[in-house]
Amino acid sequence: EADGPFKHHLDRYKYATRYDGAVAEEHRTAGGEFLMKLDARLGEAPFLGGSRPGLADMAIAPFVRQFANTDREWFDVQPWVNLRRWLEAFLASDRFQRIMEKHPVWATSD
Repeated sequence: EADGPFKHHLDRYKYATRYDGAVAEEHRTAGGEFLMKLDARLGEAPFLGGSRPGLADMAIAPFVRQFANTDREWFDVQPWVNLRRWLEAFLASDRFQRIMEKHPVWATSD
């Protein structure tokens, strides 16, 4: 579901102008339905697979991050308390911080 329907809606929400007939708000709503499912699951355990982070968390979190950052003000007022806690923990993790380290832009003279 994350790699199919949710990704479909994420792309059309984030990049609506690239898709003929895409209405960003409609795709935001549809993507939000998947996020509600994640929030409910994260209400039962701290991670998608239980008590420890797993492959599902690492695979889905970057897409949730993209969705959130498309309109962070809107995202932050949604009732997804568990999802926001999970996402913030992912973003604050040492692993994510190392992966997202900023590097100088490469130039042909380098």
